[in-house]
Amino acid sequence: MEPVNKKCTVIVSDEAAQMLVSHAYFLAQVSEKAALDLVAEFSAKAKSLEEFPGRNPWLSDPLVPEGKYRKFLVAKRYLLIYQVKGDNVYVDAVVDCRQDYGWLS
Repeated sequence: MEPVNKKCTVIVSDEAAQMLVSHAYFLAQVSEKAALDLVAEFSAKAKSLEEFPGRNPWLSDPLVPEGKYRKFLVAKRYLLIYQVKGDNVYVDAVVDCRQDYGWLS
């Protein structure tokens, strides 16, 4: 039986980090506070994936392989897209909910 307090390691890809920077930069053109809030919420939610990463729903899109990615809503309109492999959580993308995710396949 595995320990209850076992934590996963969260790994944010360079591409996901760059996507976050792009979204924050775009928001900063309108509101610096909104951009800072996005980054802070992303950081908190990504860190929360250390425990119970499977709690979020699967990303369901006909262009994305079923059961590969999970999604986590950030700041009401961005999705933190990640996959769990063993004790690691890989954050692969941060996308605007209105985007097409077909490139994830």
